[in-house]
Amino acid sequence: MTLFEKVSNDIIAAMKAKDKVRLEALRNIKKYFIEAKTAPGAGDELSDAAALKILSKLAKQGRDTAQLYREQQRPDLAEQEEAQATVIEEYLPKALSPEELEKEVRGIIAETGATSMKDMGKVMGLASARLAGRADGKAISVLVKQLLG
Repeated sequence: MTLFEKVSNDIIAAMKAKDKVRLEALRNIKKYFIEAKTAPGAGDELSDAAALKILSKLAKQGRDTAQLYREQQRPDLAEQEEAQATVIEEYLPKALSPEELEKEVRGIIAETGATSMKDMGKVMGLASARLAGRADGKAISVLVKQLLG
């Protein structure tokens, strides 16, 4: 079952359970999935890898928005955003620990034969694809710079 199908089935379950927060989050996910499927060149297909990128982006946006609401003394809105981000994160693979991330990035650097900052693009391209949904792009970038610099 693809992520798109799983989200669609979970929307029905959330409707039956009358879980408003979950239902709203899942409908938002499905909206982005449909937009990606119907984008020019997508061929009405959405791979799980593309779906994971969308989910990762939505979860990060939710957490960032919640943080902004907290800074603006709006805990009510922050809690809503965090609840939805939590639902989204259920569909993401387990995040890598800093040690696991370093091990993965070191392996990718060895695999690509990168030796200097000139090779950062090669490493980042492969790392971003391979670690999608399991590590934040900014964390990957910082680690690659550290290891190659």
